[in-house]
Amino acid sequence: MYLSPLQLSSNSQILMSGDVVVNEGAAIAPGVILQADPGSRISIAAGACIGMGAILHAREGNLDIGAGVILGAGVLVVGAGTIGANACIGAATTLINPCIDQMQILPAGSLIGDSSRQVVAEAAAPEPPAVEPPVESPVDRPIEHPPEPAPTQPQTPPETATDPPPITATDPPAQEEAGKMPTILYGQAHINHLLGTLFPHRQAFNRSPENGQTLSGGSG
Repeated sequence: MYLSPLQLSSNSQILMSGDVVVNEGAAIAPGVILQADPGSRISIAAGACIGMGAILHAREGNLDIGAGVILGAGVLVVGAGTIGANACIGAATTLINPCIDQMQILPAGSLIGDSSRQVVAEAAAPEPPAVEPPVESPVDRPIEHPPEPAPTQPQTPPETATDPPPITATDPPAQEEAGKMPTILYGQAHINHLLGTLFPHRQAFNRSPENGQTLSGGSG
């Protein structure tokens, strides 16, 4: 906050108007104005220090300045109220209907007690917009792939002892039977009978099972 520089007052007098009571131990700088409206009073306790160019205007009640209070240069106090003992008010401060506690410190350029400005500020303050619930924005999530199954070895059925095929009795080939039994040619019995009659000492006329030739039992 910008504070305009304080200007030295050429007026070395102290102006008092109305019911003003100043204790002998109070210090009042030149250019101070103490004014009390009818029915009001200004009371300054011992040890108080009023800075140069300060203005105290009591209205609609009493304005009491406690012991040891320090008012900086250019302070303006208007209305009815109390400034507690040993309070320190910075230069160029404005107090309206003050209610300052003991040992309280106010920085320079402060404005205390302006209720009208506070009401205007509250009336002019825009209503806060209705807070809408936050809408969650869609978040691209990575597509989760199902875990690939671990490769499994093909299960082979346990080896079982295979039973040998049953041996079935089969008829021996015709060739084996032919090898065992001599083949009888057509008319061989008749020839053998005829040869046995003609040649009783000859062997029976046989056919070889291997080459199929007709063999005789003797020479002739």
